[in-house]
Amino acid sequence: MVFSSFSKQLNLRKRKLRQQIENDPYYRFQSLEEIAIAEELGIKIDVTQATIDDLLRLPGISIHQARNLVELMQTGVEILSIEDMAAALNIPLSRLKPFNPILTFSYYDPESLVTPKKININTANLKELEEIYGISEQIKKEIISDRSTKGNYKNLVDLQKRLRLNATIISELMHYITF
Repeated sequence: MVFSSFSKQLNLRKRKLRQQIENDPYYRFQSLEEIAIAEELGIKIDVTQATIDDLLRLPGISIHQARNLVELMQTGVEILSIEDMAAALNIPLSRLKPFNPILTFSYYDPESLVTPKKININTANLKELEEIYGISEQIKKEIISDRSTKGNYKNLVDLQKRLRLNATIISELMHYITF
């Protein structure tokens, strides 16, 4: 009888946990049990295109590690395996192996029109900004001028406010830039 009650409590806890993981796309996994539940639910993190928030879902990955990995990939470094990820994070492979069931590593052709190369708007020169399709020469010059007088842009909202850009231009830019 006691075992049955304990078993019911355990199942209820697992169901609640499962529902929580299923309903929150940014749920931060706390344990290997939760990783196993995520695997059962078919949750995958594509490391190659992961954001900082995506990487923070993994137990034990710090904000600094997540930020460094994302910045590294934005500079063109390819992370195509769990071994690459461990090396880039400078942590033992054994620490990442338990997450392997929910991690995917994909190759995206940098020349592909489907996945355009993102340009860091805070470091790009005029020649690099030329690669952004659909934005006038004037706006590109304003980006550099404003950045040199007022400092780096924080995000799309900051860029939009500082340059007084309309929603259409921001909609174009957001696919080609990073901060």
